[in-house]
Amino acid sequence: MGRTATVAACTLNQWAMDFEGNHRRILLSIRMAKEAGATYRSGPELEVSGYSCEDHFYESDTLLHCWEVVALLLKSPECEDMLVDVGMPVMHKNVTYNCRVAFLNRRIVLIRPKMQLCENGNYRETRWFSPWTKERIVEDYFLPRMIAQITSQTIVPFGDAVISTRDTCIGFEICEELWNPASNHIPMALDGVEIIANGSGSYFELRKAYVTVDLLKSATFKSGGCYMFSNLRGCDGARVYFAGGTSIALNGRILNRGKQFALEEVEVVVASVDLEDIRSYRNNLRSRSHLAARAHPYPRVKVDFAITSESLISSNEPERQRRDAEPPEAHESKITFHTPEEEISMAPACWLWDYLRRSCQGGFFLPLSGGVDSSSTACLVYSMCCMIVESVQKGDKQVLADIRKIVGDPEYEPTDPKQLCNTLLVTCYMATENSSADTKARAAELACQIGSYHHSIIIDTAISAILGIFNQVTKLTPRFKVQGGSPRENLALQNIQARVRMVVAYLFAQLMLWVRGRPGGLLVLGSSNVDEALRGYFTKYDCSSADVNPIGGIAKNDLKKFLVYFRDKYRIPALDDILEALPTAELEPLQSGQLAQLDEVDMGMTYNDLGIFGRLRKQNCAGPFSMFCKLVNTWDDLQPKEVADKVKHFYRCYAINRHKMTILTPSCHAESYSPDDNRFDHRQFLYNHTWKWQFNAIDQQLQLLNADDRTARPRKTAPKVPAKPRFMSINSVISNKTHPGVVV
Repeated sequence: MGRTATVAACTLNQWAMDFEGNHRRILLSIRMAKEAGATYRSGPELEVSGYSCEDHFYESDTLLHCWEVVALLLKSPECEDMLVDVGMPVMHKNVTYNCRVAFLNRRIVLIRPKMQLCENGNYRETRWFSPWTKERIVEDYFLPRMIAQITSQTIVPFGDAVISTRDTCIGFEICEELWNPASNHIPMALDGVEIIANGSGSYFELRKAYVTVDLLKSATFKSGGCYMFSNLRGCDGARVYFAGGTSIALNGRILNRGKQFALEEVEVVVASVDLEDIRSYRNNLRSRSHLAARAHPYPRVKVDFAITSESLISSNEPERQRRDAEPPEAHESKITFHTPEEEISMAPACWLWDYLRRSCQGGFFLPLSGGVDSSSTACLVYSMCCMIVESVQKGDKQVLADIRKIVGDPEYEPTDPKQLCNTLLVTCYMATENSSADTKARAAELACQIGSYHHSIIIDTAISAILGIFNQVTKLTPRFKVQGGSPRENLALQNIQARVRMVVAYLFAQLMLWVRGRPGGLLVLGSSNVDEALRGYFTKYDCSSADVNPIGGIAKNDLKKFLVYFRDKYRIPALDDILEALPTAELEPLQSGQLAQLDEVDMGMTYNDLGIFGRLRKQNCAGPFSMFCKLVNTWDDLQPKEVADKVKHFYRCYAINRHKMTILTPSCHAESYSPDDNRFDHRQFLYNHTWKWQFNAIDQQLQLLNADDRTARPRKTAPKVPAKPRFMSINSVISNKTHPGVVV
């Protein structure tokens, strides 16, 4: 005996406020689900409006247009004889809720509002929505007249209820409710809900993919049942890349799972579930059954519809018998998690693709310095080109239509990633008298191997012209430090080079397609990594100021590992020299033709240090004192005084440079300790950089440690960065791109 239900969970690449496109993608997913034999379809969170509408959720227009989309879906023949739920905002009694709207055969069945809202990371849901706090309570919702005319209904149930069909019971969670410790799936399962659908808007973060899989397996392992997790994928207009990974789980196993990173706009994950498997599994969990016997009931919305076949014998009975003959673990979908290097290769590339095709621009312009950061950005564009070619070869008509629109050729069909990269990416090495031949050669070699349209130019004339204006007004000529100049002069001369590069980049981005005989312009790409942003080691409004920055959420060490992976995968030997080179800004004069400036020396700390500081500051919510207390017990190779000096130096630099976080180029969120002030890291940008109270607390702790540690084992002395001490005085800091009260 068996009752097999075929259900579909959908991945959609939606776009905030694109109601026409969102409707088209929802309808396509319904059509694909029906063709796969599904009788129940569920989709991602806020799929009708797009997740990232943000303050547009305040507008009555947004709510109106969502209902207009639902009206079209209700009238569509594609939606007949299928239970469908979609995600959208709904206002009830003058309060806006994040809801699932379930409908069947031109009738609204239930509107289920979200009960646990997400407030961490990039999420700010309570700014626009309120949680539904009335557990197991349903109220009457008066439908808009345009919907009532279609459904012949005046009121429908609104609240914390479940749907009871002729053969099963279906309940809902919405995104955060799965992550929340008081998850709704437990009491629903105890009350006999057999299928739980979760429409989610979970975004990508490095090393996070396993979390959702573990949650789904755990939820259904403890309480049995089928769990459908539908997630958004792609960039819908903000800094995050939604992570996909739509999955269907049954009794602690993943039956089917969709892709994380892909260019296709619609993916439907389908599974056939025998409801009797759920019932027997739960009945064998005796402690669960005892709890279920006294569970508080949910309001049930009864629907005269069956999601299983009327026959007890499934149409695919031979296949089911074959599966039943196999051990249970054989039924589970094989889960393969990407390495961090693979994630870096694909997530920002997909984010770039969405941004490019939706911005109506013709490609990218990248200042290519020959260092790890700008080279990583170039490789991400090449990765995007590889994914485009692969998608076109697989027959993705939407990708083909988009790339033809971008290049302005209705007959264009990309077949080679290198040729496509030449079409889409213009790279430029912007040399000054302080640039070395090595970095110029590395940039040119990489551009040749990935196929970008490359130029090498000299910008000294522009720099001299600007300095000439200054001299004309003041009769003074600033000098570099090695020429006898002051720290202020040295800093100003470095910054003018960086800022001229930004001006030149935007000029070339606007006109290079004109030069090449193509319409449109190019998006300027930035290439400042997350560690340098945290430290403030960049010039304000230099060439890190761009349209988008695909590596702005990625740590330096992760970028190096990514380039090693990328070199091997795509056979790009030019990356060997780039990886071996020491990081340098090349803004100070060369000495005998050799570099005299190194990034880690300038910063007074290593990139490893920055990664540790960043995680403690953001993830562990550590201020200066608690950071010192944590590190003094973990950095055994340093004396307590050395640890204190390093922590103090970091926090001085952080405070002095925090104002730069307000103008960070929008980047693809990837790292959990991102200092992005605009969305992710909400802290003030004006600090007292002396941290007097906090640093006094560190000094007092040092005295206690010294008093208690006189007989302790000696600590090793850590190796110091060459040429400058690891801890620098505030005057040294000023000479290295950081001055309180000065915009640099």
